[in-house]
Amino acid sequence: MKLEKNIMCVLGALLFLFTSCGLDENPVYDLKFIHIMVNESSTVTVSSKANMIGTYNVYLSAPASNETVTVTYEVIVGDGLKEGVDYKWMNKDNTLTFLPGIYDMPIRIQWIVNPVDPSKDNTIKIKLISNDKGYTIGLPGPAQNQSELTITKA
Repeated sequence: MKLEKNIMCVLGALLFLFTSCGLDENPVYDLKFIHIMVNESSTVTVSSKANMIGTYNVYLSAPASNETVTVTYEVIVGDGLKEGVDYKWMNKDNTLTFLPGIYDMPIRIQWIVNPVDPSKDNTIKIKLISNDKGYTIGLPGPAQNQSELTITKA
């Protein structure tokens, strides 16, 4: 009886091994996309009492490569914020360059203490526009989530 149980266990293990998935059944996940987020969200709020430098990362999701990827973004400032009064832009231009082995690049904004008018648009939107490799902008899918980050000063 004990011998039969052992034989059944060995046969079960062999059956499991021979029926497992083959190596070529699942294609390699190699989608290449670029997205921007803070704590997995496309929105973030900054206090009007904050005196700090905010760092907002743009992420490259792609397999390892020797290619350099350049990303262009657009900045849209609401009518309630004024540069030099509410914030100071720290990046020199509207492009980011991902060198080989780099998968996140910062966009930095210095926030200046200044009250805001709640009846105005107190947002800065960072919108990813394009890249020189044709990678998807935002998360894969028709909604293109995380292609834009909205920062609200409140």
